[in-house]
Amino acid sequence: MSKLLMVTDAWHPQVNGVVTTLQITIDRLQRMGVTVDTLTPEGYRTVPLPTYSEIRLTVASPSSIRRRIDEIAPDYVHIATEGPLGMMARKWCLINKQPYTTSYHTRFPEYIAARAPVPLDWSYSFVRRFHNAGAGCMVSNSTLEKSLTERGFTNIYQWVRAVDHELFRPTVPPALDLPGPIFMYVGRVSVEKNIEGFLKLDLPGTKVVVGGGPALEDMKARYPDTVFTGPKFGDELVAHYTSADVFVFPSLTDTWGLVLLEAMAAGVPVAAFPIMGPIDVVGTSGCGVLDNDLRKAALAALEIPGDRCRAYAETFSWEASAEQFYQNVLAANQGARTADAA
Repeated sequence: MSKLLMVTDAWHPQVNGVVTTLQITIDRLQRMGVTVDTLTPEGYRTVPLPTYSEIRLTVASPSSIRRRIDEIAPDYVHIATEGPLGMMARKWCLINKQPYTTSYHTRFPEYIAARAPVPLDWSYSFVRRFHNAGAGCMVSNSTLEKSLTERGFTNIYQWVRAVDHELFRPTVPPALDLPGPIFMYVGRVSVEKNIEGFLKLDLPGTKVVVGGGPALEDMKARYPDTVFTGPKFGDELVAHYTSADVFVFPSLTDTWGLVLLEAMAAGVPVAAFPIMGPIDVVGTSGCGVLDNDLRKAALAALEIPGDRCRAYAETFSWEASAEQFYQNVLAANQGARTADAA
């Protein structure tokens, strides 16, 4: 197998779906025999992203990054993020006429628009140039592929995510003893996740929010009847999932939503809006209810059996996901080199 360089600005200690996806994908690629080197913020000075201190931006000279990549001498380069490391790796690839692939994990323009008065067209112009200069851009689902194609993105490949069936399982005893039914959100507590769309719902039982983020303290003060547990990991996280009767996903900006699969693998049905992410993950599986009325969806999801959700989640394999990723890398690079030779 050849040597792959994975470049990402999103890395530990961040806790989010991008970091989880990349970490598991790297592990599965290595199990397949692929040599994977990483270029991450580890070992470099970082500064907090304005308005979002949990995300840190790498501060490094372009020459030091070029030397690092030269030393690695990768056969293939995959750039996962549009941050400082991604930009410098992209420039190295263009200078050295090295094809590279990218992946579109986050609806970056929508995230910016939720925090600052920046027109979507401006942000999309930047990310479109970033990705279109590569040999291929990987997306998690067909809804996102259609959306980006309409915005002028090219060379799109699908890369479907998965879930760890051994970790996320319905047999873990519940961690919470609260008045039921328990409606739960798991994920980053920040403005772009639209958590208030869930917390404002008139629902019976108890609402629970599992996770940390920049909006946590503000939401705890404004929604005292909600149980905020903070971040949870490993079996403790799974025990919180299995405490829930319904997993409520109020986000309007996610491209996939790993937490949807985690919840279903733990035997918990989903309630969400019928938009990108839930449409592609839950779809018509019968493991969740998608409705523009999130309260209606949450109440209806109470009737869905947990074993159905578990069986459906088991069809999403990280091994298959990593294999699809690697085949995309090979195909995109072959296509770019064939085009250059023509």
